[in-house]
Amino acid sequence: MRTRNQRTLARSLQCTGVGIFTNSDVKIRFCPAPENHGIQFVRTDLTGSKPIPAIIENAVFKQRRTAIEFKGASVEMIEHVMAALAGLQIDNCRIEINAPEAPCFDGSSLQLSEELLEAGIVEQPFQRKQIRIEQSVTVEDESGSFIQAKPLNRSVMAIGYYLNYGDDSPVVPQCLTLEINPENWMNQLAFSRTFVLEQEVEAMQALGFGQKLSAKDLLVLGAEGPIDNELRTLDECVRHKILDCLGDFALIGCDLQGYFCAHQSGHALNRELIKQIKATHESAQSDSTWKVA
Repeated sequence: MRTRNQRTLARSLQCTGVGIFTNSDVKIRFCPAPENHGIQFVRTDLTGSKPIPAIIENAVFKQRRTAIEFKGASVEMIEHVMAALAGLQIDNCRIEINAPEAPCFDGSSLQLSEELLEAGIVEQPFQRKQIRIEQSVTVEDESGSFIQAKPLNRSVMAIGYYLNYGDDSPVVPQCLTLEINPENWMNQLAFSRTFVLEQEVEAMQALGFGQKLSAKDLLVLGAEGPIDNELRTLDECVRHKILDCLGDFALIGCDLQGYFCAHQSGHALNRELIKQIKATHESAQSDSTWKVA
């Protein structure tokens, strides 16, 4: 990932969909933005609300998803949107949304990515900031899940993920490592869908979630495999976990160079890693082990 210029959209585009957790009917509009604007969400249904910068400092805890909040306005389930923008290297974008949650589409980022490409991407005169990992950083939780950032002897970002829910899970053990760039994003990751177990869906619907969705809209896994659906690749689940990592990592607000290795990591651990990377970098900008290109 060599030094590159910032990029934004050539024109605006609008998508519609429904929210998994809020059951909202969502209209979301992606607009070009100037240099150094970053990614910002604007809640058009909240009169007078301020834009919500999509940065790690504004992240708030939500189960099974990533959310941001700023000056009383919030938006959740943003990881698939953030992953699409990061995967296509769209750095500056104003996102207008009329609901508290981004649409789930089909559980992947493919439709959005295709529409972003159709809108066009243009280069801007300012360079994109980068952080190169030259010192290992690891975060873990009490369950043994962990995620680690390590140096890499190439100027790229690579994410590896090991997924193993045990012998009784319908999700078979899967492992994959991918270099992150726009080509690999479209060919290897964007199509991978969010997945849930059949019993998890029942519990979520009992809580009022997912009322406007069916098994055909997401990847629901039962004892015999996908319900009313088919896998797009045999390792679609681990691909989606890498997609989630990319969306969460994008909250750092710059390009990352290094190798990221995850073992059963979820949104909370992903965000904690980014917090530590950013905090270490900001407190030691003059140290030779942390560099901004």
